Amino acid sequence: MTALSDTLSHALSSAGSAVEFLRNAQARPTVFPVAPEFSNWRSEQHAWRESVALLDQSHHMTDLFLTGPDATQLLRDHAVNSFENFAVDRAKQFIAVNHEGYVIGDAILFHLDEQRFDLVGHPMALDWVQYQLEIGDYDVTAERDGNSIVRSGPPRLYRYELQGPNALALLEKAIGGEIPAVKFFHMTTFSIAGRRVRALRHGMAGQPGFELFGPWEEGERVRDALLAAGSDLGVVPVGSMGYSSANLESGWVPSPLPAIFSGQGMDDYGAWLAAASAGSLAGSFDSNRIEDYYVTPYDLDYGRSVAFDHEFVGREALQRHAENQRRRKVTLVWNADDVAAALGSLFTPGLPAKYLSLPKSRYGLYQADAVLNGGTPVGLSMDCGYLANEQVFASLATIDVESAEVGTELTVVWGEEPNSRKPQVERHRQVEMRATVAPAPYVQYARSSYRDR
Repeated sequence: MTALSDTLSHALSSAGSAVEFLRNAQARPTVFPVAPEFSNWRSEQHAWRESVALLDQSHHMTDLFLTGPDATQLLRDHAVNSFENFAVDRAKQFIAVNHEGYVIGDAILFHLDEQRFDLVGHPMALDWVQYQLEIGDYDVTAERDGNSIVRSGPPRLYRYELQGPNALALLEKAIGGEIPAVKFFHMTTFSIAGRRVRALRHGMAGQPGFELFGPWEEGERVRDALLAAGSDLGVVPVGSMGYSSANLESGWVPSPLPAIFSGQGMDDYGAWLAAASAGSLAGSFDSNRIEDYYVTPYDLDYGRSVAFDHEFVGREALQRHAENQRRRKVTLVWNADDVAAALGSLFTPGLPAKYLSLPKSRYGLYQADAVLNGGTPVGLSMDCGYLANEQVFASLATIDVESAEVGTELTVVWGEEPNSRKPQVERHRQVEMRATVAPAPYVQYARSSYRDR
């Protein structure tokens, strides 16, 4: 039970508004508690395109294990996804919305066994499901394994991602035979170094691969075997800097601002949720209405996952959003000269532009930069960074459909005015970055054969 003084409701009341609280929150952006680089992040990015990358996902995500006869019902009641034909050894992107149909969060849901699931990802969706379990009448047991920043001791599971054109060949060497036939987002099991490994057919950077997981105490032995099997296939361990930028190629927005700060039932939820779980808001988009930062599943290209074949929180509101899809997810490719000028402002007299860290430049858990078309606001840029494989600086954005045609020239406003009190924000001036609309995912492979699978 969270003490009253530590709750989100208390923090919002003290700050005066959700926007004021989040703008100046001292919370850091997502932290990946693994080595920043094993070689260098540019070569590590190249590995998932040219050979095979090994990414360690064991430490930065939270697991919520749900077990019991009502586990499926709990999940179905709070997900936009269909649960028809969702058998054991399958996984899906779980998406939760509030009563008004705006996204609370998403995570990957693993169907591990009969009446047993693992919901894995950032805490936003997991917190919501855990709250609904605690206030509802469900015969479900929950076990939570926080990330390595908040947890004492090691994680319950190791979780490795193998990606790239040589990923399948590496796995075949590691298991000593052919990989069992398995469809995208289905799971299989095989043996590596004498240990039973479960594997999800998956890929995070738009390249073919598997996500491998098992008991933590077996993880080092499995990892050593993978590195040995990939020694002549160009296997490259990827650190947190490279890993954090993989989503920009595959088109996934990792942390849209969760729609938990207003709306039906959110006063009670805010009294349950710890203020430390709320995160921080960064960027040039400036509105006093927290609702202006919310997004629908359709704004993020999640419409293909929405199924109205069951009752769930937000269903009626989401049907209305489906009939009025105002925005579309795109990639914005920032003008190289404008990016260079912003970086160059560090070396010229006067107040510089907001620092652009590479490869990822998000400086709040939720990034919301204003996107303009001829000076008129048309959307939000939500995550930005450098893609070494494409040699571009790009962002993922949700844009009014009238401005979302590929090739349209827009402007991203970079930096805050006035500067907020977040520790990641230095004194700086706002600058405008010209940007060109491109598809999301940006990488052709992710748009075609990868997604088709």
